[in-house]
Amino acid sequence: MSKKDPYDILGVGRSASADEIKKAYRQMAIKYHPDKNPGDKAAEEKFKEAASAYEILSDPDKKAKYDRFGHHAPGGFGGGGGFQGGGMNMEDIFSQFGDIFGGAFGGGGFGGFNQRGGGRRVVKGSNLRVRLKLTLSEIANGVEKQLKLNKLVRAKGSEYGPCRSCNGSGQVTRVQSTFIGHMQTVTTCPACGGMGQTVSKRAPGSDENGLLREEAVVTVKIPAGVEDGMQLNISGMGNEAPAGGVPGDLLVVIEEEDHAELKRDGNDLHYEAFINVVDAALGASIEVPLVSGKAKVKIEPGTQSNHTLRLKGKGLPSVSHHGTGDLFVHLMVWTPSNLSKEERGALEKLRASPGFQPRPTAKDKGFFERVKEMFGN
Repeated sequence: MSKKDPYDILGVGRSASADEIKKAYRQMAIKYHPDKNPGDKAAEEKFKEAASAYEILSDPDKKAKYDRFGHHAPGGFGGGGGFQGGGMNMEDIFSQFGDIFGGAFGGGGFGGFNQRGGGRRVVKGSNLRVRLKLTLSEIANGVEKQLKLNKLVRAKGSEYGPCRSCNGSGQVTRVQSTFIGHMQTVTTCPACGGMGQTVSKRAPGSDENGLLREEAVVTVKIPAGVEDGMQLNISGMGNEAPAGGVPGDLLVVIEEEDHAELKRDGNDLHYEAFINVVDAALGASIEVPLVSGKAKVKIEPGTQSNHTLRLKGKGLPSVSHHGTGDLFVHLMVWTPSNLSKEERGALEKLRASPGFQPRPTAKDKGFFERVKEMFGN
């Protein structure tokens, strides 16, 4: 998968308007068009790369997703393959963006390319979708997983030959008589779907396309920082296609398992720590859980309930490599409810002492003043 910035490919800035993006793509498309550069593989790759970049930047949703997440956008970019550059085929390009070329190449439609390449259509296998559960530790560090798939593969023993309806061209020509004369139309062959080939011999148990379901184990790498609901597109690991076709994609949907103590908010983590009145009054040192291991946290004397401590960089990494989140420790002063006679007596002595009288802070006083104003007291 190409890692080039689509803005760099088209030579436009991030603030470029839709018209500027379209104009830049049209210039590149004309420059590297296969009709203008016959047999030039490098020009063909640049032509595909430009189309892939335009696919993202011409779609407001895809453009916004790329601007925020870059190449690691949740769910990929769909359409022509999620910015695969040379992985796009010419049929996708001409069918989606043919209007960009105007009249520069006789309309720029797919028909021109079909005539050069024999008219055959490249068929893509269907996509597979699986759900993958990950722990917070696996999300924090990234992980490699083996997935068992039930996928369509080309059955051994199935054979393919030229389609009899189109003689392997993938197209059929029809001539109709009209009041202005004979009109000739070229359309995709309905018998083979434009592939130019059909199944001449089916292996036992295979379907009408010569495909068979089999179990397969594939290894996928999950980047650190993924989130619940994200969809990762893995090219070429989906169902296979009939002869001459390319496999579909594997779509991995992330499911995040709940952590026993930590709660996630984006790349930040939150932990609720309960401390007793004595530790809050005198200060203490406590241990708090991290995704991996523990950390010691110092509690200052006189700490109030609901006070929050921030441990910078102890959260989760960003999937788009934009830093690491923080861990927020929320301190809650725990009040005992079952006291012994001795404990109750000790607290009774402290109740009237000056140090145990509530002392609102300046912030609290401001709140009380606002309340008085609200009720007119």
